[in-house]
Amino acid sequence: MNSPPSSCSSALTHSTSSSNTDTPPSPSAAVCRALLLIQSDDLSLKIEAAKEIRRLTKTSQRCRRQLADAVKPLVCMLRVGDDDSVENESALLALLNLAVKDEKNKISIVEAGALESIISFLQSQNSILQEYATASLLTLSASTINKPVISACGAIPLLVEILRNGITQAKVDAVMALSNLSTHSDNLDIILKTNPIPSIVSLLKTCKKSSKTAEKCCALIESLVGFDEGRIALTSEEGGILAVIEVLENGSLQSREHAVGALLTLCQSDRCKYREPILREGVIPGLLELTVQGTPKSQSKAQTLLRLLRDTPYPRSELQPDTLENIVCNIISQIDGDEQSGKAKKMLAEMVQVSMEQSLRHLQQRALVCTPTPNDLPISSCTSEVSSK
Repeated sequence: MNSPPSSCSSALTHSTSSSNTDTPPSPSAAVCRALLLIQSDDLSLKIEAAKEIRRLTKTSQRCRRQLADAVKPLVCMLRVGDDDSVENESALLALLNLAVKDEKNKISIVEAGALESIISFLQSQNSILQEYATASLLTLSASTINKPVISACGAIPLLVEILRNGITQAKVDAVMALSNLSTHSDNLDIILKTNPIPSIVSLLKTCKKSSKTAEKCCALIESLVGFDEGRIALTSEEGGILAVIEVLENGSLQSREHAVGALLTLCQSDRCKYREPILREGVIPGLLELTVQGTPKSQSKAQTLLRLLRDTPYPRSELQPDTLENIVCNIISQIDGDEQSGKAKKMLAEMVQVSMEQSLRHLQQRALVCTPTPNDLPISSCTSEVSSK
């Protein structure tokens, strides 16, 4: 049995910490005991240590650092092909907690050779082990350094398979892991080849639209529709565009930004091809709301998409300026009679009212700071003129 780190030797016999505030706190007796037991040749003691490491690292960032030396022996506990091993489950959960919010441990786990076992567990008949393995890849894939290594080990097709057929929590973790991996540009081609969009849309339809799951689904879709295969897959999937629009209407701010980004990418790639499918699903009310309530990026994208969705993306004439109201009126005139048209008209009227009120306040504020001259209009005249529009 290997010796525990030297810092633990004194901690096991002296429970009081140093009074020198410049010295990092010594590991607790529990941490040192776990490091000692994980090095044991006795399997039952190793399992006990793994469970203790999981407990200690559940919420403590300091324990994650202090228990970094446990990574290699925990990885050695993982046994490929043993679906019913308590040893595998205990070690995997301990490694998962060690990796949470600790970049060094994430990298150390991969460097220690854990991926071979973890990826084999993705194919396990044991759904619990499969779920733990998926959660582990989700955490490890948050590291930029790990992303190309994970994809090179063949994890992406297996994650997509779990997205198709796994249990609910495993599907959620799989889509989040794929979203993490998609931020490495070389991985997008690999993800596209697995035809993931039908499964992503299926999960998006069933999850809460304001959830983190919906955000990651839309982030993936936004990336994938940058490719022709992704655009074809989304528009071919029944309810695919509608699912994205539902997130645009009811998602978190970040989700809505991804959703409008995906729709804008579609329309910019081939306006003639995708304009009608997007309009048909009733996108206008959500876009109108986003122009005033979204993030700065969302607002800009929503306004650009509205311009693309009207009959022509260019200003009609000098008599009809290129304002948001005129753009939307033009779109509404083409879908008159549809249920969404009435909703859009109501929202447009509200937007115009808000715009008028803002203009009125702006004029009143200017009037308060400016000294009137004989040529100036009275405030009351300005107010009457604005309010009569």
